[in-house]
Amino acid sequence: MGKVKRQDNHAIKKILMKEKSLAMKKKREAESYHESPEPNTTKQATKDYAAVLFRKAQVTQAAPMHTAHFLSYNTALGPPYRIWLDTNFINFSMQNKLDIVQGLMDCLLAKVIPCICDCVFAELEKLGKKFRIALKLARDKRFERLTCDSKYADDCVVRTVTQHPIYIVATCDQELKRRLRKVPGVPIMYISKHRYTIERLPEAYGAPA
Repeated sequence: MGKVKRQDNHAIKKILMKEKSLAMKKKREAESYHESPEPNTTKQATKDYAAVLFRKAQVTQAAPMHTAHFLSYNTALGPPYRIWLDTNFINFSMQNKLDIVQGLMDCLLAKVIPCICDCVFAELEKLGKKFRIALKLARDKRFERLTCDSKYADDCVVRTVTQHPIYIVATCDQELKRRLRKVPGVPIMYISKHRYTIERLPEAYGAPA
């Protein structure tokens, strides 16, 4: 009876040791699965995981700033100010019976150079006889004519002021103003309460608060 008892104890110990070794093996496999850089599942899952790691490792390149920018301040601006006139700014100025050149000088308290590009001039020509006075005003010798090859005036002004931040953009178009606010250092002039006002230009003491 004693030998049988020893054999039973030996068999029980072997079973317990085997179960313990299996448990430890499963634990090591679970730990290695969580610590491994890539999941050990399928080739597709491995590719997806590698793609996620690649996207996280990518560095976002910021657009280069113009040399005239000091933080949010544009050092290229100064009298005489060059004002880029938009089509609707000219039309709204006529509706409010505002003298463009005099109103610009009253707003900025400095000499100004109104500028009109070819695409704005083309838009005024397309508007027909109703805006013939605005077209006649755009031909004023005090206005500087800018040449461009763009078909759409809004794209032209955004591209130009981004590359050459020497202009103040005069417009009443809400969509264009929203796009220009994303360009650092570009002041925006518009009509408010039957007079010109400007934003993003601290030196404009003539602008109403």
